[in-house]
Amino acid sequence: MQLKVQPIDIKVGKYKVILNTIDAKELGVNKGDRVRIKNHTTLTAIVDFTEDMISPGMIGLYHEVQEQLQREWTEIVEVEPAKKPKSTRIIRKVMDGFKLERDEINELVKDIVEENLDDIELAAFLTATYIRDLSEDETEWLTKAMIDTGERIEFSSSPIMDKHSIGGVPGNKITLLIVPIVAANSLLIPKTSSRAITGAGGTADLMEVLAPVEFTAQQIKEMTEKVGGVIVWGGATNIAPADDKLIKIEYPLSIDPHCQLLASIMAKKGAVGAQKVVMDLPTGAGTKLPDIKAGRKLARDLISLGERLGMDVDCAITYGASPVGRTVGPALEVIEALKVLETMEGPNSLIEKSAVIAGMLLEMGGVAAKGQGYDLAIETLKNGKALAKLKEIIEIQGGNPDVTHKDIKVGEFTAELTAPANGYILEFYNKRIIQIARLAGAPNDKGAGVMIHKKRGQSVEKGQPVLTIYAEKKEKLADAIKSAREDLPIIVEGMLLEKVGDITEI
Repeated sequence: MQLKVQPIDIKVGKYKVILNTIDAKELGVNKGDRVRIKNHTTLTAIVDFTEDMISPGMIGLYHEVQEQLQREWTEIVEVEPAKKPKSTRIIRKVMDGFKLERDEINELVKDIVEENLDDIELAAFLTATYIRDLSEDETEWLTKAMIDTGERIEFSSSPIMDKHSIGGVPGNKITLLIVPIVAANSLLIPKTSSRAITGAGGTADLMEVLAPVEFTAQQIKEMTEKVGGVIVWGGATNIAPADDKLIKIEYPLSIDPHCQLLASIMAKKGAVGAQKVVMDLPTGAGTKLPDIKAGRKLARDLISLGERLGMDVDCAITYGASPVGRTVGPALEVIEALKVLETMEGPNSLIEKSAVIAGMLLEMGGVAAKGQGYDLAIETLKNGKALAKLKEIIEIQGGNPDVTHKDIKVGEFTAELTAPANGYILEFYNKRIIQIARLAGAPNDKGAGVMIHKKRGQSVEKGQPVLTIYAEKKEKLADAIKSAREDLPIIVEGMLLEKVGDITEI
């Protein structure tokens, strides 16, 4: 069937087209089926329907299809039904509980990267693997396929160091200290980081306060070789692109299949050429790992997958039931990290956790003897070498190397949350702190967030400030205050939790 092109300048992240229901019926295609569009170039796209948006005799091409085909208004294209990709049958095989072959996983990942599968098909794959985990072989093949279908960074020298946190802890700004500590000791650490999805500030969001974070894989390689390390946003590259596409489906489903978690972490590490990696596995209430037992299980799986990929992996099971440091939100966290680098003044939780993990990397990299990495990390902070290295990293990424913690601007609108009673803080809910910071505008509003004055176990008097909320916009501050007061993020001993009146049986 010949149809006239109607461009639709909307990005949908896939090759999709819209047909009028009359044309779709004549072609014999249903919603979610594929059509092949032919002219000078041939492309397969997923079909959607409309009764009025697109007139009969026309085909609506979303941005991605327009860009690929380079079709203009009024041009004619040939449209015919196309078979579903082989990967749909592979996904059904997973749903039926059968193991996959390596070539099947390669085919599946290739179709994910090339946008040949729709969101429902990807959701079916993720749900199936959430219910029945992939085997070790399948997880290894999935990881390698993710690496092979994207860009790779290869360094001529070694070892290449890296670290990763599985997240779940507010205020986990340790990368801003660890990367310069490691790089200051003559090791290469090309740290690609994420932006926040559900949190109040991913490492890339924090670094963006100090310098640009969007670079190509080649630029990351060149900058790392010049100054020893970078802190950049991995999403700006084409490194393990299948992972980013799967994460977009996982988020609304609120699932994170074990095999996909492993493949996601290790594919990103493998693609940047990492050889020695430390994994930060926070455990405790409010984290992804409820206890040390779950942490040990994940650690064993990460170490095993690392061995299969030729990567040396060590894991640090850390305390995650309380925020790291006393700040949550990009600008506030950067201020806290810079102050430690500049003066060694700051929360013990931030300094200790950073030094422990940096020390593990220094020992793995061979620049510190076993058991001496922590001391070298602390010395690198104290003697100013870590600060000097961070300035080099900031400069090479296009930021101002002379910036200090006093130069960072925070939201001008503030409000305090005070203790409702005298006593000790018994509970401190991480997820609520994150929710309040996000309502205040973090991470998009860099100056928004929460300053924590009192943490678990500390004494507090009624009316004493426990949190200060920062926002760049008045209306967002009001939303954050309302949420904080309706559902307090802390429990103080002796405070009234709920008042219940007389109960009449019905």
